[in-house]
Amino acid sequence: MAGMVGRALRMMAGTLASRILGLLREIMVAAFFGATRTLDAFYVSYTLANLSRQLLAEGALSASFIPVFSRVHKRDGAESARTLARYVLSILLVACSAAVLIGIAASPALVRVIAPGFDPEQASLAVSLTRALFPFLLLVSVGALAMGVLNSIGSFFVPAAAPAASNLAFIAILLAFRGRMTIWALPAAVLAGGACSMALQWFWAWRMGVRLLPKMPDMKNPDLRESLALFLPYAAGLSLNQINPVVSRMLGSFLEGGVISALNYADRIIQLPLGLFVIAISQAVLPMLSRIDPEDTAEFGTFVRDAMRFNLFVVLPAALGLMLTARPIVHVLLMRGAFDEWAWTATSGALSCYAAGLPGAACGTVLMRALYARKMPRAAIRVTSFTVCANLIFGVMLMRRFSYIGLAIGTSCASTASACVASWLLSRSLGAGMGIFGASWLIRLAISCSVMSGVLLASGRAFPYPAGAPFLMRAAWVAVSVLLGCASYAAATAALRCPEWGWIRAALARGRDARIINK
Repeated sequence: MAGMVGRALRMMAGTLASRILGLLREIMVAAFFGATRTLDAFYVSYTLANLSRQLLAEGALSASFIPVFSRVHKRDGAESARTLARYVLSILLVACSAAVLIGIAASPALVRVIAPGFDPEQASLAVSLTRALFPFLLLVSVGALAMGVLNSIGSFFVPAAAPAASNLAFIAILLAFRGRMTIWALPAAVLAGGACSMALQWFWAWRMGVRLLPKMPDMKNPDLRESLALFLPYAAGLSLNQINPVVSRMLGSFLEGGVISALNYADRIIQLPLGLFVIAISQAVLPMLSRIDPEDTAEFGTFVRDAMRFNLFVVLPAALGLMLTARPIVHVLLMRGAFDEWAWTATSGALSCYAAGLPGAACGTVLMRALYARKMPRAAIRVTSFTVCANLIFGVMLMRRFSYIGLAIGTSCASTASACVASWLLSRSLGAGMGIFGASWLIRLAISCSVMSGVLLASGRAFPYPAGAPFLMRAAWVAVSVLLGCASYAAATAALRCPEWGWIRAALARGRDARIINK
């Protein structure tokens, strides 16, 4: 666990800068465009580009390539592993180029599926934007392969920080167009960001000894065949999972104008704890799960249990904090320019509901990695199929009464329910329950979260958020609230001797010893 926590901490450090820059990017977009029908059209088109990132960079390519590449690197040496990476790159370039051409041609049909409620003018704009964004798939695919190589050889910080380069490029493009801003500045910014992220990871892989240049693949190579065989079921399962944001946008297109934009703003804010904790920990878990003997079900189950506990240890306070301070956070981040009172209310409401689903997403992400490590793609597809159906059913049922809030609640309910299904399937495979929610652990965590919530509620009542004050005063209020929440939770968990602090201390000690040895 100390090794996993150490890797997760490095990824968190790299992710922090990119997520903060991502929030800055959304602040600028909100100031320029607010929450409008035109921006809704862009977000529908960006959904397709973002799906490719989540499917490849955080999904099937990592899940199928990292275990095989790691095993080849350990068994046959660095040269064989480099050759495998070059084979995969060649196939990836051909497949993604074909997908880009098909996507450009099929853009009208894709927009009709994602946003059937758009009027003809809005749909036409979304089609044009979608076609402009499809080359993003090629850029993010090469970056995803480089990320898989780097993670496999123990480099976690640079891949986690690569999105920061993407966000910097995005911000630079917006600043360049600020005097003549139109919606077309946004796809240009997305493509520039994808190119920068890819270039950084490709260059760092070259620095680490892996030159990712195309090489004619040997289709008889057993390792290449295994990686490709794993990719297809993983892609099928993960692509089903990525339908969820499509469902939200599809249903949102039938609601009032600006709903899709508000949901996207809330999603961008929730990406900070999601990427900082959930994705960072899941990426650190996968290489270590791949090294555990699949026949040793006891060790496998114990590792998954502890990984989920650590994930909840850091995610639960983040979720509670967001739920309690959603309105001030949205106000201080986005309330300027074209972002009006309605957008503030809609975004903060959606953010609170999305935050409620963070613990379920945290558990589900680790459990899905565990299913992949045990080579259970059919079980993974069953879980993701359930998630999509649950999200659609909850969304349709709740949007009639609660509008966009119902869509956000539906997403959180679906995430939590799918984590329960994944836990049941994995426990059945292991032949025993994992005992995640032990009474002692659960009581200590519940007390700590209650202490933190009490501190935040008491401080908010004593010193209400100054909505009409200057920006620095409002930002200071949010910063103090975050520090109070973190300090009270840390003090409570330390006083109750939660075992996660022992893992963190051991990980920091290992990192310090490694730096001393390197010196």
